[in-house]
Parts: sequence; C-alpha cells; structure tokens
Amino acid sequence: MAKANPVDEFAQRLSSSLQDGTFVRVVFSRPVAADGAPEKVLGRLVTLKAGPHLSLTHRHATHDVTKNLPVSEVASWAKEHVGVHFRSALLSTTKRDWQFFAPESGDARLTTHKPTSTAVPSRTHDQPRQTILDDSARDWLEGLGVVNDRGQVRPAMADKYAQINHYLDIFTHLAKDCGWTEGRNDGLTIADMGCGKGYLTFGLWHLFARFWKLPVRVLGVEVRPELVNSTNGLARRIRAEGLEFMAGTIESAALPKIDALIALHACDTATDDAIRRGIELGAKLIIVAPCCHKEVRPQLGRPTPLAPVLEHGLMAERMAEWSTDGLRALFLEWAGYQTKMIEFVSTEHTPKNLMIAAVRHAEPFSSKAARDQIDQFKGFFGIKHHSLDSLLTHGLGES
Repeated sequence: MAKANPVDEFAQRLSSSLQDGTFVRVVFSRPVAADGAPEKVLGRLVTLKAGPHLSLTHRHATHDVTKNLPVSEVASWAKEHVGVHFRSALLSTTKRDWQFFAPESGDARLTTHKPTSTAVPSRTHDQPRQTILDDSARDWLEGLGVVNDRGQVRPAMADKYAQINHYLDIFTHLAKDCGWTEGRNDGLTIADMGCGKGYLTFGLWHLFARFWKLPVRVLGVEVRPELVNSTNGLARRIRAEGLEFMAGTIESAALPKIDALIALHACDTATDDAIRRGIELGAKLIIVAPCCHKEVRPQLGRPTPLAPVLEHGLMAERMAEWSTDGLRALFLEWAGYQTKMIEFVSTEHTPKNLMIAAVRHAEPFSSKAARDQIDQFKGFFGIKHHSLDSLLTHGLGES
C-alpha cells in the first residue's frame, strides 16, 4: 500500500478535526522567502453567521492581517500552502498533535505527538482584544498629560497617544523576533537615548513590566536636566520599579551592558553615534529613527543613470536621505544584524519617519559580502566619508 503524502494527510487531518469538533489550533511557520510573505499564520475555529470558518491571522513584522476561510475550503487551501509557502505546520487537536516539516533538502515528513491541550477553545469570533495601553497605564499617561483624570485621551494629545500605540505595536513584533516575550529570569536592560519627556520610555517599561509582567530595566537618557527630574519624579510617584532616567548624551551616558538601544529622532550623525554605541555595548536590538540627513548630501555624486534626475534639488535631497539610511542598514548587516525598514509615525518632527530596526543574528564583521556591499554602495555614489566608517576597521576590514 502506497505511503500517504504528508501534505495530503496533514490537510485531511486538519479538515477532519474542524468537522468533528476536536480542533484546537493550527500554526503555519518557517515561510519560504517571498516579498510580502507573513512570518507565520495562526488559525482558530470561529462561528460566523455563515457557519464555521477557520480564522487565519497572517502575522507580518509590523502588522497582522486576518482572513476567514470556510471549513469546506480548508483542505484545498492547506494543500496549496503547506510545503510550498510554509516549511512547517503544527495541528493541535484534543486527541493528537500533528507536526509537518519539509526541510530544504530531503523528504517532507509528518509526525504525531500526545495532545498539548485536551480542552476545546472558545469558538466566538469577537474575542476581546488585549490592549497594551489598558487601565494599568492610566497613571503614567495622566502624569504625562496624555489623558485626563477620567482616563480620557486629551484632544490635543490624540496624535501622541496614537504614536505610543504604534510604537508599542512595532516593538512587540521586534521583541518576539528577539525571543524576549517567552520570559527571561535575568531580565532585560534597555536604553532609550534622547528620550525627551519620556512618552515612549514609559510605554516601553509598561509593555514589559505591567503588560507582559517580565523583569526589565529601562534607562531613559536625556540631555536636559529639567526633563530628567520630572520623569524621575513621575516614575517614583507611580512606583515604576526598573524605570529610571539619567542626564547625558548618546556618547557620554555611562551605560551598562544592554540588550536594546533605542534612539528616535537623533539628528544627523547622532543616529550613527547611537548605532555605534549599540554595537559596542553588544545590544541584541538596535532601533533608530533619523530625523535629518546632512553628512552625505554634499558628497553625493551624479552616477550616470541618475545624473539627470539628481539635477533637481528635491530629488538630490531625497536621494541623500535614502542613501544615508541605506548605508546605515548595510553597516548594521556588516555588524551581524538583520535589518528592517519600518514606517514610523512621528508627531514631533515630520508626519512620517523611517525607522531602522536591527536584530543581531550573526557573528559581527565576519561576512565579506556584507563588507563589499558597503564599498560598492559608497563607490557608486562617490561617498568618501561616513560616520560609521570606523566599523570598517573590524574583522575582515583589518589591514
């Protein structure tokens, strides 16, 4: 008797569990690289007016997309995606768990295990959404003037409230990339450079300490002593253990070994100072959101294909911004980080800003290809000097 195809069997097991009431959940992961592909897809059974559906949440780096699939179409959908778009899939039922895995080379396989859960979850579609800025955030939001004494967002602070929400949503995904949401007994240390009035710093502390209930130390660094005094005062009043503010700059602040360094809206080469310090301090995660770009603009050449376009001052300005941040991403890759470019909403400088998020995933300064990309990029645009050039003396760059 011919052995069952692992994909077909997985699809059949999934379809059967949805129909016989034993389904718990399904997860599709290890995506095959493709532009716009989700990092994973999570599935749960929901009851809609049109009948039972498999609700599939496509989880991307900065957002989620949910699609509801009729149960009758699930098997064919699974056959199209399992092993093709996703190398791994886990089906949990109240009787057995089924794990599909397709290696890059070799045959796909389907294995079975004891059930991780024997309880059937709720099939209600409209489950209450867990909000990060819940009532437990009210004390610091009120202290910073974002909400009034009734917990209502002040009209003049609506954009700031939206910015905090957007930032925490982005950070949630990045923290998952770093493996920080699964809990760490020793805690994390995070430095927020140039934190200003501390809106996002308090938000970050709240995310870890109150929402996830994980041990964390968050250091807000700000050059203006009056802001340091006011934010420290609020932190003490709400008993925010693990949150503290200090006076200093990106370069001068005395920092311990950190897990993450954040510098939002650091002007011109101060962004590069933040990147360099994050690398030197061994940060697993570096997040920067530059607000101006002055260093590269005077150096920008006129490569032949682009020369006519760059005669326009506005286009040259945008190309300088693009090339500056592009180089920063390349330098981070050279330092062993995997980078993402994310659109970040800002209410203090420009309506929308670029955020560069980098997660360390490899040995720093070990990839010749990454080093060569920097040299080629600079050569193409005629860039003779960049503030991160000192990183080129590391690793393969040593002479």
